[in-house]
Amino acid sequence: MPETPPAALDSPDILGGPGGPGGPAGPVGSVDEDDYRRLSELIAAGAAIVSTRQGSHDVAVTVDSYLDVSYDPPTMLVALYGMSRIAEAAEEAGHFCLSILAADQQHLADRFGTPASPLVGLLSGLDVTRTADGDAVLPGVLAHFAIRVEQAVDAATHRLLIGPVVEMGQGRLDLGPAVRFAGEKYELR
Repeated sequence: MPETPPAALDSPDILGGPGGPGGPAGPVGSVDEDDYRRLSELIAAGAAIVSTRQGSHDVAVTVDSYLDVSYDPPTMLVALYGMSRIAEAAEEAGHFCLSILAADQQHLADRFGTPASPLVGLLSGLDVTRTADGDAVLPGVLAHFAIRVEQAVDAATHRLLIGPVVEMGQGRLDLGPAVRFAGEKYELR
């Protein structure tokens, strides 16, 4: 993993807005989108696959913006691009499955992260199992969570789908999670 942070992190304009570190932040919308994208990629995030059904077809996509909201009751949130077919399909179905990828499954993150991938044959070659609602659980994952959508909230360009965990399962634990950091794939040691 890179030891030295990008040089731009030392820039007072980026760290604290116009006044430098600790200085006043600029008005809402004054943050440079390219700088934000670059710096937000420094947040290490686990890769997962969200799957649901749209009619007779599976729909799935790679995500790294998800979290456990509460343990009582078990509740999770996933952020999906608001104009995507997976956001529409999951909200319409009222449920989805979140499969947490293992370190050796980065190829699946790439496979399901390809924009405009075809619906037909999306899961070919994978020995998937199904949740009670029929959503695909990918093989060899660390864990999976079946979630019922109770709330859908717009946040910028994304749709936040929030709901209770209605089914879950532990997979293998011999490897760590698939992790993305600074736009690259990493293994935790």
